Amino acid sequence: MSRKAGKKKHTLLIVLAILLAVPVIAALILMTHTQIIVGAIQKLSAGTVNTMNSFEPLGEPMEGVKDNGQYIITELRYSENYPNSFLDITYPDENREASRPTLIYFHGGGFFGGSKSVGDPLAESDATALLDDICAEGFNLVNVDYVLVPEYHFPAPLIQANEAFQFLMGHADEYHLDMDRVVIMGSSAGAIMTSQLGSIITNPDYAAALGISPVLKPEQVKAVVLDDAPLVYDKFSLGTKVLVGNYVKGSIFLGREEKQTYNNIPWVDSNYPDAFLLGSEYYVDMREMDAALTGANVEHELVDPLAERNLQMQHCFVASERVNEVAKDAFDRMIAFLKSKV
Repeated sequence: MSRKAGKKKHTLLIVLAILLAVPVIAALILMTHTQIIVGAIQKLSAGTVNTMNSFEPLGEPMEGVKDNGQYIITELRYSENYPNSFLDITYPDENREASRPTLIYFHGGGFFGGSKSVGDPLAESDATALLDDICAEGFNLVNVDYVLVPEYHFPAPLIQANEAFQFLMGHADEYHLDMDRVVIMGSSAGAIMTSQLGSIITNPDYAAALGISPVLKPEQVKAVVLDDAPLVYDKFSLGTKVLVGNYVKGSIFLGREEKQTYNNIPWVDSNYPDAFLLGSEYYVDMREMDAALTGANVEHELVDPLAERNLQMQHCFVASERVNEVAKDAFDRMIAFLKSKV
């Protein structure tokens, strides 16, 4: 081979190596700077769902009777420390002084979007209708907003949740809330928070690991509802790792300590609240939580349509309970479980 031909071949190999390396480098940049991807999703979602942090309420505060006869008070500011620190309270009817358990709900949205008003942009069902139907079953329902990425990361929403609990404790008489019969529920990202809050409230070691001093006492929380919570990071799909990794540190490459504080399943002990689990997209995670609760002798129930019916249901499927018989069965079982606890 002539020197000229050899030089040409060498140049071609360099060009080929560069062409092969570019997508690898680009992928590495995206995986270690996940907000690039999540930010693009937020921009595409803007105008249809909430993707912002604001110290002002997203809607006009209102108080009165809804079309369905339920009484609602909206946009109550529960803290001055973070944006999105607003909550709504809905009562089954105008008799706000009736003695009822309090259900506190955290919406989903991958920690990049969603709100108490519009629910979860990643779920395919009507979360707001679900909350109306839970309320109609005899619960005073508190619907809580919290901060989103990129300005805020784990565990900021949990700190906010604790602030919301503080507000509710301090204003229980004003809003006629029974804070000794509390249920905490969340869907998707909100289910992650609810699962973690269950450990924060009942396991001092976990609370200390997150630097949070819980306001609620274990005896106040009668049950938690985990609606399809992704918790076991190493078993996530790449898409879920992008969303959760971005929330935790802005990268899919979480360290051991970050995984240990994010996933509260290993922190579950016999003091954990009685729990109702709904598993669909994240049935693997809910099965692991089920096993942990069984091992800790915590009363709980798991609804797992894949195991029970060989059906793969959509993410957070219980919110389609008005139109789907499988979801309606899950809803009825959830309500029966909760009523037995409060």
